[in-house]
Amino acid sequence: MNFLNKITSVFNTYAERNAFCIQNKFYSYTDLLALTASIQTTINSRCPGEQNIGIVIKDDIETYASILAIFFSGKTYIPIHPTYPPERTDQIIEQAGIKFLLSKTDDTSYLGATLIATGYSSDQKNSDIALASFPFEKTNAYILFTSGSTGVPKGVPITYHNLDSFVTAFSALAYEIDCNDRFLQMFELTFDLSVMSYLIPLCHGACVYTIPDSGMKFTNIYNVLSTHKITFALMVPSVLANLRPYFEEIDLPDMRYSLFCGEALYKDVVVEWLRCVPNAVVENVYGPTEATIFCLTYKIEDAATIIEYNGIVTIGTPMQGMEAIVVDDAHQELPDGEKGELCLYGNQLTPGYLNAEKTKDAFFELNGKRYYRTGDITFRNEDGNFIYCGRVDHQVKIQGFRIELSEIEFHLRAITGSSNVVALAVNAPNGMMQITAVFEGEESDTEPTLEALKTKVPPYMIPAAVHFVATFPLNTSGKTDRKALQKMIA
Repeated sequence: MNFLNKITSVFNTYAERNAFCIQNKFYSYTDLLALTASIQTTINSRCPGEQNIGIVIKDDIETYASILAIFFSGKTYIPIHPTYPPERTDQIIEQAGIKFLLSKTDDTSYLGATLIATGYSSDQKNSDIALASFPFEKTNAYILFTSGSTGVPKGVPITYHNLDSFVTAFSALAYEIDCNDRFLQMFELTFDLSVMSYLIPLCHGACVYTIPDSGMKFTNIYNVLSTHKITFALMVPSVLANLRPYFEEIDLPDMRYSLFCGEALYKDVVVEWLRCVPNAVVENVYGPTEATIFCLTYKIEDAATIIEYNGIVTIGTPMQGMEAIVVDDAHQELPDGEKGELCLYGNQLTPGYLNAEKTKDAFFELNGKRYYRTGDITFRNEDGNFIYCGRVDHQVKIQGFRIELSEIEFHLRAITGSSNVVALAVNAPNGMMQITAVFEGEESDTEPTLEALKTKVPPYMIPAAVHFVATFPLNTSGKTDRKALQKMIA
């Protein structure tokens, strides 16, 4: 049974149970079904020959119903963020060939695309969804656009087969999920971790709780976790960094599964978090957009047994249907213990970017298998766990020495006791590359910190400059935006 069949079954079995809690308002599976059916009827009548359909995303039930209507119609959704710069939005619409955009209410003008309203009429309220017949292997479920090195967004298509493979692999993790679970959905729908946060609960008849728009996001996350007694939460580690000052007050005994993904998870923070979720299974999961949400997992049993490198928790082992290897610069597989670039192969892997040239750069063939280059530096230990060491683009050469910026960050975190420390490689006025440390908060004397750092790393790894910013900039995924931070200190 594929994930669409599962959701269809849920609609029939759990009709009166809550499917969503959005802006503190509940919507039942009956409500969701009626709206999904109505939007599907609209799609079939207004744009029957179109495959790629945009959605102007908002935190409302119409947006989620639009996604499901597109899924059940065998079409492809592309999330369009209404506050993104118009130039970026136009580039996405042009690359994806979007002619129609679903939107509840929107006054913005989009490049050549027609807006279609997503409400429903009373005579459609009891309609049933129609599950289209289409090839799962070749049909895209969604296309997400990530940052491109040239400034042009990079389209990543994920097929229905990719997505169904993730759902199957997720099921193989043997989480005990049922209709009584309450899932956190903290992500914007342009970020692929959002897909797990709504899709998995909908496959089980559980309820999805989104984060209110108004107020501080991290405060809202905690309020939802606590007030609604969330049982399953996938979050980015940055959430912990912001909640850490309040850990002594946080007690979430109802949490059964606490997963982290999207950026490096630091051991010291997660060890403290274990006390906040005493009854939860805590896992670090890993995966780029190109490998459908996440594809490696590592269960954190207790503080004493955590596998880490430079304070960063391991990303673990591949999920069912996926393989991972570490390669050198010539794309040759390296033995256990040697650092190289992590590369992925398997059922969750995208067929390739919309841009053929970018596909050529990011994929390669080895022993008859097509691998994706993640850009992450790892090595595999003797137990088969992949140890995250940093990014290829966070690895620099200073004075001829190869340096991992994550190592400097690890020691600075340990010395200062602060989670919000970033090491950047910047061009100095003399044109040479130098290391700059950036701290969040008020300016203070860093001389003792740098003196302590000299006892941990060689001289060529000592930052040549130090900056302070009041608050680290975050991207839409809730991660520290390194590019924006670099511009702030330029």
